[in-house]
Amino acid sequence: MTENPLVLFDGVCNLCNGTVDFILKRDKKKQFRFVPLQSEAGEKLKKKFFAAGEMDSVALIYREKIYFESEAVLMIARLLPPPWRWAAFFRLIPVEWRNRIYRWIARNRYRWFGKKTACRIPTPEEKRFFPEWEDLNL
Repeated sequence: MTENPLVLFDGVCNLCNGTVDFILKRDKKKQFRFVPLQSEAGEKLKKKFFAAGEMDSVALIYREKIYFESEAVLMIARLLPPPWRWAAFFRLIPVEWRNRIYRWIARNRYRWFGKKTACRIPTPEEKRFFPEWEDLNL
């Protein structure tokens, strides 16, 4: 598995891309890597790790474990510096409740935040944070 936290995200979702920008800006250790689900690497990761290649959630692959939905969001927050890591406090809320809220937001994300016509293309400065399939040690 990759040593860096690897975030799989919806590359055409404006909310998801905004979240990637949020993480990139606050990740002082420059540890996070990102793979859009619609990319070649994203498609291969879905086939490798997810039932029938289906996935409609943010996912985090970190330390040989895969996190989904609210667990992924809170683990990402936990890996960021304060005050963002304190959001992990929300793990005290039962996972069923958290995931219900996550799914509600996910179902409405395009309506509320919009959708791009094509997948995000990293800037030259961001390129090192968006590995290709060949760069992943999976």
